[in-house]
Amino acid sequence: MDPHVIERVRTVMDAAAMTKGAFARSVGLTPDKLSKSLSGVRRFTSLDLALIAEAGGTTVDWLLTGNEPLRPALAARTRSDSAPDPAGTQEVTARFATAYEVLELLDRAGELPAVPEPDPALERYAAQGERLAEQARERLPAAELETDELIAAVEEHFGVDVAITGLPQAVDGLAWQTDTFRLVLVAPTDLWTRQRFTLAHELCHILAKDARSVVVESHVAPGRQKDLAEVRANVFASHLLMPARELTEAAAAEGELTDTAFERLVVRFRVSPSALAARLHQLGLIDAVRRKHLRGLTTESCHLLAGAGDEYQRQAARASAERFPPRLASELYKAYLAGETTLRPLAALLDTDVERLHDLLAPGSAPGNSTGNGADQQDAEEGDLVFQP
Repeated sequence: MDPHVIERVRTVMDAAAMTKGAFARSVGLTPDKLSKSLSGVRRFTSLDLALIAEAGGTTVDWLLTGNEPLRPALAARTRSDSAPDPAGTQEVTARFATAYEVLELLDRAGELPAVPEPDPALERYAAQGERLAEQARERLPAAELETDELIAAVEEHFGVDVAITGLPQAVDGLAWQTDTFRLVLVAPTDLWTRQRFTLAHELCHILAKDARSVVVESHVAPGRQKDLAEVRANVFASHLLMPARELTEAAAAEGELTDTAFERLVVRFRVSPSALAARLHQLGLIDAVRRKHLRGLTTESCHLLAGAGDEYQRQAARASAERFPPRLASELYKAYLAGETTLRPLAALLDTDVERLHDLLAPGSAPGNSTGNGADQQDAEEGDLVFQP
C-alpha cells in the first residue's frame, strides 16, 4: 500500500478525534485489521477506503491521490430581496461534483462536443447573445420543442447535463462547467415558462464560459440588468425561444394583435406573456402601452382562453417533477455493474438511500448483499483498488 495513502488515512483518523478502536468500528473494521493496514501488512480494500472517505467527509480520490475534491466557487447573481444561501448551493452541487469525480477517475467522463462561442468581433454583449442564439438554433429549434424535448436536445447537442432538482430558496437556476463537464440545474416549479427561460439563460452562461464558477440565478427575468453577462444571457434566451423571423411571421399571420391573437402566440412559443410582450415591443410590433397591458396577462389564463388548458397542466406537472441527467446516472450504474464502484455515487446523485436503491435495482436481494458485483465485497483483502466513494 502506498505510504502516502496510509498517511492520508491517518489524517482522517486524527481529524475524527476518536480512539483507534472506535474509528475502526465506525468504518466496519476490527482494530486488528486497521492496525495491520496502517502498518502496511494488510492492504486497505476499496470498500475500506470508501467508508474511511465517508467518515472523513472526503473522497477516495483524495485518499488515493491527494487531489482535493471539487468545491465550486459561487458567483451569485441575484436581483431579489432574498439572496441565495451559499451553503445550500454547495450542498446541491456536491452531489453532482461527486458523480463527476467518480466518472473522471474511472475514465468514464466522456468527451465534450464543441459548442458555439461568443464572437470577439462583437463588442456589445447584447449582440454576442443574439449571435450565439443564431448559432444555437442551427442545432436547437427551441421554439418548436416542448421543455422535456428542449432539455434532451441541450444534453445531446451541447454536452450539458441538465437536472431539475431542489435548489436553495430564491434560486431559479444554476450553471457550472469545467474542462470535463457542463452542468445546468433548474428548480422544480409550476411556473414552467419561467423554468424554460431559465434553462435557455443558463445555456448561454455555459456557451459564453461564464460558469467557470457556479453562476446562481434568482428569479431570472427578461428585463434590463447592469451585469453585462446577464444582459447577454437574457438576450440569448429571448432570441432562442422567440426568433425574430418566426415570431414576426406568426404575428403577421394573426393580423391584428388582439388579446386573443396574443394568447395563441403565448401557447405557440411556450413563453410567458411578460417575455412575449417585451419581445414584440422590441421588434416594433406593439407599442409601450400595448406591452404594459399584455404583460398583465398570465400564462395560465392565456392557455385556458386559447383552449390549451390541458397542455398547460401537462407542462406544469413535468416542470414540477425532479429530473436527473440520464448520462450521469447511466454511467454510474454501468460502473456499478462492471464492479468499478458501489451504488453510493448513484444514490448520492439521486439523493436517495443506498439500501433503498439497491432494493429497487435488485429486488429480492438482502440489503447490503452483492448481486455479483465484486465492488461490494467487504471481505476482499487483496486485488486492485476499485473506486468507491
